[in-house]
Amino acid sequence: MSEPTAKPPEPIQSVAEPLNSSQGSAHQAANVTDNITNNVTDNVTDNITLNVTAKDKTNAFDRQRSVLPWIAGFLKPYKMKVVASIIFLIIGSLAWLSLGQGVRLMVDEGFVRDNAQRLNEIILFVLGITALSGAAVFCRFYLMTWLGERVSADIRLTVYNQLLKLSPAFYAKVRTGEVISRFTADSTLLQTVVGSSLSMALRSSVTVLGGLVMMGITSVKMTLLVLLAVPLVLGPVLFFGSKVRVLARESQDRVADLGAYVDETLHEIHTVQAYGHEDKDRSLFNSRIEDVMTAASGRIRYRAMLISSVMFLSISAIVLVTWVGAQDVMVGKMTGGELSAFMFYAVMVAGAVATISEVIGDIQRASGAAERLIELAETQVDIPVAANPVTLPINVRGELVIEGLSFAYPEHDTLVLKQLNITIAAGERVALVGPSGAGKSTLFQLLQRFYVPSNGRIRLDGIDIADLTPQHLRTQFALVPQDSVIFATSVLENVRYGRVDASEQEVIDACIAARAHEFISEFSEGYQTYLGERGVRLSGGQKQRIAIARAILADRQILLLDEATSALDAVSEQKVKQALDVLMVGKTTLIIAHRLSTVINADRIFVFDKGEIIACGRHHELMQSNDLYREFASLQLLTEEANASFT
Repeated sequence: MSEPTAKPPEPIQSVAEPLNSSQGSAHQAANVTDNITNNVTDNVTDNITLNVTAKDKTNAFDRQRSVLPWIAGFLKPYKMKVVASIIFLIIGSLAWLSLGQGVRLMVDEGFVRDNAQRLNEIILFVLGITALSGAAVFCRFYLMTWLGERVSADIRLTVYNQLLKLSPAFYAKVRTGEVISRFTADSTLLQTVVGSSLSMALRSSVTVLGGLVMMGITSVKMTLLVLLAVPLVLGPVLFFGSKVRVLARESQDRVADLGAYVDETLHEIHTVQAYGHEDKDRSLFNSRIEDVMTAASGRIRYRAMLISSVMFLSISAIVLVTWVGAQDVMVGKMTGGELSAFMFYAVMVAGAVATISEVIGDIQRASGAAERLIELAETQVDIPVAANPVTLPINVRGELVIEGLSFAYPEHDTLVLKQLNITIAAGERVALVGPSGAGKSTLFQLLQRFYVPSNGRIRLDGIDIADLTPQHLRTQFALVPQDSVIFATSVLENVRYGRVDASEQEVIDACIAARAHEFISEFSEGYQTYLGERGVRLSGGQKQRIAIARAILADRQILLLDEATSALDAVSEQKVKQALDVLMVGKTTLIIAHRLSTVINADRIFVFDKGEIIACGRHHELMQSNDLYREFASLQLLTEEANASFT
């Protein structure tokens, strides 16, 4: 966390020469004015960042909340540290304010009276005050920065815990990239507010109030003149600031377009290079760069005009007020020390105002960030949980009964499943076949309660799954999806997703059963091999066998196999099928299949079409009785000889 850029001037510099103190103060005020201008324009520019993704929000995200009460809830567990930091903040601010009186004494009782002993005493007093202030700043800075890091961490934990509860329906409506942006960038903004901005705002508020009081005590006339100059400075800030705000928003929109284009081309770099699209992408990227520069040029021009006009008016106002004070010194209405002290307080107040303007910008930016994080943290989980959930018996048999089940995805009226009625006995092996989009994968999602049925219900061992907690229900299923999910970690940890407390030997045994141990052993680091993002170091068949090993390790009573051997070559498929045959013994198994070799040995086959079950039976029965299944089977046969064997 950085300290405010506008700091009180060094006391000795302010009073090096009594008659020139106004010039030194004016020079310092110029620096403060530049800081004010930069802070104002930076905040105007930064405020538009939050608007870039706002246009992509869903209708569910439309609540407005105040950032401070929400942050206060996270600060509450650390209230003693908050109180201590405020105490040190007040001590430090009062110490800085007292330096103005040190300046006055140095001039009037040291320089003017040529009293070296008194000057030494005052110098020691100033050094003591400075040491006290420095110690207070250290304690305040440490405590507030620690609080900022701690609160940011707690917010991330809270949001992440909520994200883990949200169903796939939520992520179907909101872009994952936007969620990640909220989770990382927005929480960092809040860390800045808590760790620095709030502290700076409180300290600067004390400084402004105390400085104005001390200025009024020193010279009421000059204090009023300073206050009269404020509207002159605010004029160009309001006029040019509005121009900068509009142009900055346009500039950030162009930058966002640029970032999106880079993300898309690099994410799909294989396709870009495979089709020789590099030159075209360079051209398109260059045009977007020029759009960014065009938008930025106008913003830069108005910002330069803003800075120059504010600097000119501010410095002119300070010079005029200093001239008035110098006239009073020359006629004896005030002393040189009082003028030096007044200018010291004036510059201190100006610096504090600059800091407050910076903090206001930070809080404005953080307000949007906090609203988005609050929306995530308080998003209602759309899978209702029973008020008094029940638990399954220790030995789950795996009987599934589906009664009158219908389902349409949220925000869609078309039914994906229509009045399904299925009873699957414990330990039975059933296959689901049919064209893509017939509802097979949707049924898997409903069985695990990732969605709530529109009508009907599902029973597991006679218990309605709506009466179970989703977490308890899902521990009864082992899933092998068609597109194997590999995480960016080691082989060992990838398989352990099936059972996090499994020993390394149990993982190895599962991999042996899944026919994955052989290729894993060929890796230089064996089971500790890092597999890369999305398992880039593995072939499709190797990914599939890792996923199967995960399901074997989980050893759950119900297996959901979504064409679990689809990515394997003939030899690997035969090996994995042998492992699956052992795994499926005594377990209820549902298989989504596109290969006949997967379903021939099923106890029953359900034929899906447009969300309905149009036939049920064994393979040879359906070949005789159902045209859709016969067509499906014929298209899957590899040879005419195989076709003859089935008929």
